Amino acid sequence: MTMPTSLSAKPTVSEASRWGQLAFGVICMVMIANLQYGWTFFVPDIQKTFGWDRASIQIAFTLFVLFETWLVPIEGWFVDKYGPRVVVFAGGLLCGIGWVMNAYATSLTAFYFAQIIAGIGAGAVYGTCIGNALKWFPEKRGLAAGITAAGFGAGSALTVVPIQAMIASRGFQDTFFYFGIGQGVIICVLAFVLFAPKPGQVPEAVNTATIMQSRRQFTPSEIIGPTMYWIVGSLVALVGGLALWAMGLQFYIPLALAVLIFSAGGWIVWTKGQPIFTLMYFMFVIVGAGGLMVTANLAPIAQDLKVANIPVSLMWLTMPALTFAATLDRVLNGLTRPFFGWVSDHIGRENTMFIAFFIEGVGIYFLYLLGHDPIWFVILSGLVFFAWGEIYSLFPSTCTDTFGSKFAATNAGLLYTAKGTAALLVPYTNLVQKTTGTWDTVFLIAAAANILAAVLALMVLKPLRRRFIGRS
Repeated sequence: MTMPTSLSAKPTVSEASRWGQLAFGVICMVMIANLQYGWTFFVPDIQKTFGWDRASIQIAFTLFVLFETWLVPIEGWFVDKYGPRVVVFAGGLLCGIGWVMNAYATSLTAFYFAQIIAGIGAGAVYGTCIGNALKWFPEKRGLAAGITAAGFGAGSALTVVPIQAMIASRGFQDTFFYFGIGQGVIICVLAFVLFAPKPGQVPEAVNTATIMQSRRQFTPSEIIGPTMYWIVGSLVALVGGLALWAMGLQFYIPLALAVLIFSAGGWIVWTKGQPIFTLMYFMFVIVGAGGLMVTANLAPIAQDLKVANIPVSLMWLTMPALTFAATLDRVLNGLTRPFFGWVSDHIGRENTMFIAFFIEGVGIYFLYLLGHDPIWFVILSGLVFFAWGEIYSLFPSTCTDTFGSKFAATNAGLLYTAKGTAALLVPYTNLVQKTTGTWDTVFLIAAAANILAAVLALMVLKPLRRRFIGRS
């Protein structure tokens, strides 16, 4: 009878040092949170000032998420090889520069370019801090990744009201400028106190009845296939994107790119890498797309449902429904990451995924049914965010459990690109809404996708991963 593997060695660094590294990472994550979660408050004023349609403006958000996510594996490679300091410092500089550029942008192209710069910076900070947490806490991987990701999910909660107030009083340009400078400076300062654990400083991998961790250290090329295939694929995507741009078909570039990723990219991983990674990636995309849709369009959805400015009283607080929802959503979106991460450390990653994804699907469905009521809009949007944000703790910890911690920043970064792929679908949610006149179809598709992911986690991923780790 094989006994569960326990921790074979105590870490050689103090608990204070480990938790200190986690805390520094959380603060860095708080500083980049507004780059994603604060964007929705700028969209109405950008649209009012320049007269562009909402779907075109939201391409800037899509570009931010794409560059935030798709470059994380490259940034993770630098982290795994050279340590976290230089990557976080460079990320802080780019985050500040990106929002300052937004402050001076007067064309869609300028906003697109600024969001690309900000996205690269945010990805460098995000990927580094998550990777560092995964390495420092192998025995509490779900909790550590969740606490770190919580800084990103809830980090903008305290600035919801200040950002809205500053936009109203001084305009969105000044808000971009001053918040961009402040956030960038703090990240650059904290970069100098970050470092990665050395061999033997942390506990080894664990295997229990619920937690399955591989002792084999998979390289990135073993997971997704030889680099040459991806270089060729990237060149095809670049040439195709430039061709569509030249033909004036910019709006369809994200859709074409998503098709290329799922077809060519999926084939490469399935035949040349590890098929189980393809399954995790697909699940990440379909769950992430629904949450990003709400994140990017919370203010427009509230306005279209005519609940944005209706006062709501809950928990001894009274605020306009949109402000209340945005504040509550960010708090719950942060709390869910350590909560479900901690739960997954005790009952298993896939069991936790099933619970969270199912709640998410039900929450989106009832938001479709009851979202026109301001009180239900606040409550249900909070439930949706609570059940969505855990993907940023569950998937990185599952990835590192499956493929080892030596290349954790790079491998988790590869999986994190699924968020970028999901973001490719965000502009088309606006197109569906514009065509149908309501958000109903979007809500129903997102709800069904989450229910599908919940079933896949329990019925497919769990047995596949158990066999995979058993072989490796």
